Amino acid sequence: MGSGSSTYRPKCIYLDIDGRIQKVVFSKYCNSRDIVDLFCIATGLPRNTTISLLTVDNCMVSIDPTMPANSESTPYKVRPVATGQLSGEQDQIACYSLCPVSNSVGSEKEELFQSVLTQVAEQFSRVFKINELKTEVANHLAMLEKKVELEGLKVVEIEKCKSDIKKMREEMAARSTRTSCPCKHSFLDENKKLAPRRDVPSYPKYILSQETIEALRKPTFDVWLWEPNEMLSCLEHMYHDLGLVKGFNINPITLKRWLLCIHDNYRNNPFHNFRHCFCVTQMMYSMISLCNLQEKFPQIDILILMTAAVCHDLDHPGYNNTYQINARTELAVRYNDMSPLENHHCAVAFQIIAQPECNIFSNATQEQFKRIRQGIITLILATDMARHAEILDSFKEKMDNFDYSNEEHVTCLKMVLIKCCDISNEVRPMEVAEPWVDCLLEEYFMQSDREKSEGLPVAPFMDRDKVTKPTAQIGFLKFVLIPMFETVTKLFPEVDEVMLQPLWESRDRYEELKQLDDTMKELQKKKSASLTTESTQK
Repeated sequence: MGSGSSTYRPKCIYLDIDGRIQKVVFSKYCNSRDIVDLFCIATGLPRNTTISLLTVDNCMVSIDPTMPANSESTPYKVRPVATGQLSGEQDQIACYSLCPVSNSVGSEKEELFQSVLTQVAEQFSRVFKINELKTEVANHLAMLEKKVELEGLKVVEIEKCKSDIKKMREEMAARSTRTSCPCKHSFLDENKKLAPRRDVPSYPKYILSQETIEALRKPTFDVWLWEPNEMLSCLEHMYHDLGLVKGFNINPITLKRWLLCIHDNYRNNPFHNFRHCFCVTQMMYSMISLCNLQEKFPQIDILILMTAAVCHDLDHPGYNNTYQINARTELAVRYNDMSPLENHHCAVAFQIIAQPECNIFSNATQEQFKRIRQGIITLILATDMARHAEILDSFKEKMDNFDYSNEEHVTCLKMVLIKCCDISNEVRPMEVAEPWVDCLLEEYFMQSDREKSEGLPVAPFMDRDKVTKPTAQIGFLKFVLIPMFETVTKLFPEVDEVMLQPLWESRDRYEELKQLDDTMKELQKKKSASLTTESTQK
């Protein structure tokens, strides 16, 4: 095959074109039609023109790969046939050539050519069938390999499950020897039910007096006077009063069931409990009224603000994010140390909503639900105090040119509003606010005691040996609460007297208490020093 291709030379034909010699070279693999087209192009004639080829003696030459070669001194002349069809005699000459020997040779070559074509076609057919067979075999092998791989994976998974079960048993045995932490090892307490523990018939209907309804719209509302069922009735009233039940076609019975389920999924922590949920939601309700937010926000944003306030601390375990991360709890691992509690509150909120009997958004459109869900998640995640400076700085940047038609501005404002409500206890009268400080410190001390026992870092403001009520509140008021409410007052001047003034008064009161504490400590120190001196002299 190599030698054949190396000795082959293409055929060279010389044409006389109006006295100019044109050299034409073609391969033996060209057919007659290709050669005719080549000659037409060389002579400037249109392709597919019928032509005849003449020698210097005016003899016609057959145009095919076997045509005799010539030289520059004996060029062929090209003559176009105007009729597009040769005469009978010319046709006979063109087809069979001038020489009888050439005629028989041409016929044999044609037969040989047809035979070769048939064999090539058969070979191609066999090749394609072989390729199809190869493809089928390859696919079958791939399926078998996949099956073997899956069977192997099953064995690996079974072994892994056995190993995991063994580790879990060992861990459970180890845990039984130490105090259990309600947040450390379980996503939800086993005794927590996403469905309410009681149905609507046992949920008493309280008729709120006009005095209560009016008080409910103010930040001075005393949240300590109400039993859980009464708080549920107040929350139900807020949704009706704001037009949310009617506006979003919420089934009143579904609203009751949802509120019951919310109540049952708050834990009995000293601070982060259902009363705190009610406290935050009532403050949001009062801010909506005080700042005329229904005139500035669409109803869907009012629904988002209220529902986020209700759900913002669902299933709070009583141990903050710092503990979750340092103790490497299930929640911290699940949410990659990024606001684990807030992410958990969101998840529980929508697990409750996912139940048809508690789905207050069942009549909302798909687009409405998408917006509601995203809004609630955004606001609950904003309650992580680790993001306080980031959110407040972003809000301050927008204050000079705040635009209610700008979605980013409105979202930032809603985040600040829920933050204000979440930490607003000191806005309330002293007799309402102060018990919350005791509750918060009790929860802090529970956490710091646990952190000490587990060898984890302890925050100074949580350490019962270092913190006092005045020291805990002064810094929080001066550096967190007052700056935030001062910023909000620039947008809503009505907040100044009702909310900002009480914060300044609270700060002054705690600073006075701190001075008294410091004076008492100094007196005790002097007394101890005096007693020590006297005993030494004796």
